[in-house]
Amino acid sequence: MTPNLKAKIIEVCDKKIAQKGPKVGVSFYAFFKNKNDNPELLMEAATWWIETHHLDHFEKAVKIKELVKNL
Repeated sequence: MTPNLKAKIIEVCDKKIAQKGPKVGVSFYAFFKNKNDNPELLMEAATWWIETHHLDHFEKAVKIKELVKNL
């Protein structure tokens, strides 16, 4: 995982947790704008989420943050 994607995931998870609490869920789409302006990065996140970790569509932000921090 690229350092930029890793930082973005942690940033978004921290923001979501601060706003909605530790039970908030996220999908890999949460790390991107509504427009597909970086398809390579989106595919990197999707591959990590779906193929590497076999995660559900929505997962707890705290879980995702910990997975990414431990890379």
